Amino acid sequence: MQTSEKTLMRALAGESLPVPPVWMMRQAGRYLPEYRATRAQAGSFLELCYNPELAAEVTLQPIRRYGFDASILFADILLVPQALGADLWFVEGEGPRLSTITSAEDYAKLKPIEDIHETLAPVYETVRILSRALPQETTLIGFAGAPWTVATYMIAGRGTKDQGPARKLMYGDTGTFDRLMDKISDATAEYLIAQIEAGAEVVKLFDSWAGALPGAVFDKYAVQPARKIIERIHAVHPHVPVIGFPRQAGEKVIPFVEATGVAACGIDTSVDPAWAAKNLQPLTCVQGNLDPMLLVTGGDALVRSVKETAAAFADGPYIFNLGHGITPDADPANVDVMLKALRC
Repeated sequence: MQTSEKTLMRALAGESLPVPPVWMMRQAGRYLPEYRATRAQAGSFLELCYNPELAAEVTLQPIRRYGFDASILFADILLVPQALGADLWFVEGEGPRLSTITSAEDYAKLKPIEDIHETLAPVYETVRILSRALPQETTLIGFAGAPWTVATYMIAGRGTKDQGPARKLMYGDTGTFDRLMDKISDATAEYLIAQIEAGAEVVKLFDSWAGALPGAVFDKYAVQPARKIIERIHAVHPHVPVIGFPRQAGEKVIPFVEATGVAACGIDTSVDPAWAAKNLQPLTCVQGNLDPMLLVTGGDALVRSVKETAAAFADGPYIFNLGHGITPDADPANVDVMLKALRC
């Protein structure tokens, strides 16, 4: 099958389909018993990310089980800061921890952009394995964290509720913050281009904390870095679609799409589907935004919400997905219910 014939690629090209393509953010993850078994075999989360055979295996698991229209590379957005020289580790039950960048002196210790590929080489090998192993109808998606979201972790050393440490550096030492954002942007473009050259057919930028950027700084630190990365990608691979996900950006998704030219824009659960169908879908393919909690609770509410969400976007290009990643407490059987409601 030619890449252009795959259902996800047809939606990204602007085609309205009677049954939309579907995949889920974090579809390879802790809600699946087979993932937990492979994770135990790997030894740790980071060891799993850097083991191409096992990373490919967990990426393939939800495809075997559910037959999604797309498979997204199993990795983590914080591999880029680690490749730039940050210390990275995970605390069980709490999440990632990094050494922090809070001054010009800290920034100066980061590695040159060209050095990232040595650390990230196992990720590229995972992509190569997947490009051979996936069913011919399944689109392979690569991804990276958007610069602002990655910067929030590099500055705070962990996830925070209000991204306060990053905002403090942004306002208090703009020069250092801007240099860090530029470096992350350049590294991210290189990383995504390498994923494409290894076999990714689509790439996605996750800006999980875009909603923390108010007013003009949203344009400066969410929109402009995304546009820079996409321009870099398209200078080398002009026909590879890029999906953007400026989470919790609200109506600012409109200028984001207009300025970046993303082939699709993911929307989170806070966005009204009727509003998005009227205002966003005429500009680009829309992806989203079923509430992940419904895959925990299931029942009639899940079936009804799946059908209502799909119906809202039936008149334009659309990819069915969640408004955020599937949660570890989701019932795998409810994913089957979701797919049946969508496809029947």
